[in-house]
Amino acid sequence: MDFNFSEDQQQLRDAVRRWVDKGYSFERRRADVAAGGFSRATYTELAELGLTALAVPEAHGGLGQGPVDVMVALEELGRGIVLEPLSQAVIASAVLSQYAPAAAQALWLPRIASGEALVVLAHQERKARYRLDVCSATATASGDGHVLTGLKSLVPAGDHADAFLVPAQLDGQIALFLVERGASGLRTRGYGTQDGSRAAEVEFSATPATLLTHNGLTALTLAMDIANAALCAEAVGVMEQTLHITVDYMNQRKQFGVVIASFQALRHRVADMKMQLELARSMSYYAALKITAPAAERHLAIARARVQLGQSMRFIGQQAVQLHGGIGVTDEYIVSHYFKRLTQMEMSYGDSLQHLGEVSAGMQETAGVFS
Repeated sequence: MDFNFSEDQQQLRDAVRRWVDKGYSFERRRADVAAGGFSRATYTELAELGLTALAVPEAHGGLGQGPVDVMVALEELGRGIVLEPLSQAVIASAVLSQYAPAAAQALWLPRIASGEALVVLAHQERKARYRLDVCSATATASGDGHVLTGLKSLVPAGDHADAFLVPAQLDGQIALFLVERGASGLRTRGYGTQDGSRAAEVEFSATPATLLTHNGLTALTLAMDIANAALCAEAVGVMEQTLHITVDYMNQRKQFGVVIASFQALRHRVADMKMQLELARSMSYYAALKITAPAAERHLAIARARVQLGQSMRFIGQQAVQLHGGIGVTDEYIVSHYFKRLTQMEMSYGDSLQHLGEVSAGMQETAGVFS
């Protein structure tokens, strides 16, 4: 198997990296956090780079690229801890292109590709924890369509989104719906999250909705697998930059008249961070390559990747703060923001224990036994 990136993928990486380095400074990010944690102008710039179109089929104005191309872009956005949820465009593109009726695809996919529309997944409910089959929202037929009632939490940029992908109970099973922002009975309450990004509580009260598929749980599982693969890719970029910042600091900070990078014990800790980064990178590649696998194989592979990524995110984030000392937790210093991002990511779309449970449940009786 060839693990080298193609020339087009290298050019994509270089383009996104240049934008992060030159166009998305720490000061700009802090200004966006102070303004609420989401910037439509920044999202438009991502669209102008072609990133919102990456996963949209060419027939609908997209680039029709695969999971590896998406992974490359998200790694570079992770280096800059970019606030805007590009992964939501990837999720929406995949779900709509695989499950939505032709009319819904024609209406929304070109708008997602151009960046005109931000379509986000609104699935989390307060009592569900990380279980996808727990859903209290309900939908009923109304005329030629459906109306939806329920409350969804932690919806990414929910008060800025143009439409929502919403699972709800319909005729005794979970179906998946699309709800437009201007629909009657829809209310949002936005708030900042721990890492500076934006989320919202989204309430539906007899809100008109478009049915995408009756097989909502299958579509939702695909959405979550893509979300976790995207999170893995972004986390690799976050960890890589966290390690870079830490090493740079150690080469400047002096103690007893010498830089602390010369202390053997600290060099060993940096080596451990590097090892965790490379373990995470390899599992992120694994997750990206398994996105197109059959559903059961894909879901188990993603869970395996998230177990390693969770361990790596926690280790690298904590070590970075400890190697910096007190300055590492101050809001004015950049590494604290990387630490907060890693901490929040480790608990998003299922924490490490949740994914470890799924890996354990998927083991065969002969797992770990060689004969």
